[in-house]
This record gives sequence, C-alpha cells and structure tokens, in this order.
Amino acid sequence: MAITAAMVKELREQTGAGMMDAKKALTETDGDFEAAVDWLRTKGLAKAAKKSGRTAAEGLVAVAVEGGRGIVVEINSETDFVAKNAEFQTMVAAVAGVALKSADLEALKAADLGGKSVEDTITAKIATIGENMALRRMESIEGESIAAYVHNAATDGMGKIGVLVAMKGTDNGIGRQIAMHIAAANPASLGADDLSPELVAREKAILVEQARESGKPEAVIEKMIEGRMKKFLSEVTLLGQAFVVNPDLTVEAAAKEAGVQVIGFKRLEVGEGIEKESEDFAAEVAKVAKG
Repeated sequence: MAITAAMVKELREQTGAGMMDAKKALTETDGDFEAAVDWLRTKGLAKAAKKSGRTAAEGLVAVAVEGGRGIVVEINSETDFVAKNAEFQTMVAAVAGVALKSADLEALKAADLGGKSVEDTITAKIATIGENMALRRMESIEGESIAAYVHNAATDGMGKIGVLVAMKGTDNGIGRQIAMHIAAANPASLGADDLSPELVAREKAILVEQARESGKPEAVIEKMIEGRMKKFLSEVTLLGQAFVVNPDLTVEAAAKEAGVQVIGFKRLEVGEGIEKESEDFAAEVAKVAKG
C-alpha cells in the first residue's frame, strides 16, 4: 500500500511521533493505522495513543435526572453558532425532558413532543434555523442516587460534555465531584471486569513486546507485565483512578468514605468520533451569514 504524506501527518498528530518514525511505522504495517499506532507504542516512540474520537461536530449534550433515573442526550448541529442559539437550546431541553420517559434512542425519536415526534420536531427546526441537525445518541442510567454534571455549560443542564453517575446509597455531594472527575479523566470503564477484552488483550500484547525488547529473562518479563498491567488498569478504570479531588485516594475509596458505592456512569462528549472537513473561522462565518 502506498504511504501518503497525509497518512504520515495524521499518524504524527495522533501519536506525537517524529515524521520518519511515523512513516516507518506505516510502512512496517502496510498502512494499517491502528497497527502503526501499536508499532510506535511498542518501540516507545508514541508520546500518547490519542485514538479516542475527535470532537469535530458541534451541538450540545443535555442531562436530566428524575428520581432514580438519569439520561444524557446529544443533538448535533453544523456550527457552534447554532449551539449557542436560544431556540436550539430550548429544543434540546425539551428533548431531554421527553428522554426521561423514553426507553432508548429509537423510542425517543418516535416520542411525542408538542404534537409531533421528536424526529419531526428536529426536522422542522432544521427548516427554521437553516442548518442540519441530528439526534445522535441517548444514554440512560439508574440507581438509588443519580448525580449529573455538565462541562463547558452553554446554559442550565447542557454543554459540551455531559456525565451521569449512578450510586448505591445517599449522595452527600460526592456524586457531582465524581462526575466532574469523569468529565476530566474520561475512564474507559467502571472497573477491570467491565473493560473490553479486546482492549485488555491489545494492551497486554504491546506490553509483552516492550518487555521482551528489554532483553530480560522471561521470569522478569512476567513480573514487569504484571506490574504494568496493574498500572494500566488503575489508569483507565474509574474505580481504580486517583480521585482528582484527593489524589491520595482512588475514586472507589473516596466513594466508600462518603458512604456510597458507584455502580455505573455515562459520559457523552459532543462530536466524539465524528469527523468533518476543517474550515477556517472566516469561512464558517461567511457560510452562516449566507444562510
């Protein structure tokens, strides 16, 4: 497969590796981007595996809580101008309210909102605002206590990142702190048992190759891998992470001290995994001005 300059540039931006290292990684893996990232990590040449979804689309994430249930929804727009539009925000809030009574995304799309389905309401808003929009995601969670947090809030209950935390026990304020931690740390799962087996296997394979390149005996390598996997799990699982409010405690320990048990969480960030063509600010303004 021909390795293009654009491929090398993208890999450099994602990993922080040098140009020649990025090109070699792509050559060694026949242009397979994910394999090239792993190759760089194995060689210790990637500063970070920045493979998480890039925030490219605009719009808002909204949260709503009622009793022991919380929901978080994402509605996308083409530009941030629309996300700041009061009419758009009113619609997003209304959709979030309906979502509390909806089982899932498809049920939400079909749910009634002022005499129209939610999906038809959004379609009508496209016509009045003049910009494409989409109800992209909905997540819900249940527990004895639910805490919610919105980061980069545009208005009450909606912003760029929405987090829900479900707990067993009575929340005394720790829930919001944990939700803020989740917004910042973006854990991959609640605990080790909830992690994707593929993710664990992939990380272990990388650590094995790194350890073997050290040239140390197999018995030593096994210990190295065990220690590094333990560190990896503490970094990517919510319960194992050092709590941002008190780094001397894990999130699990901090919750226990507060008399609650975290049983689940949801985190949505506007535009995760969506790519759009880059467009400079002047061009974006001109497009909006033209309607």
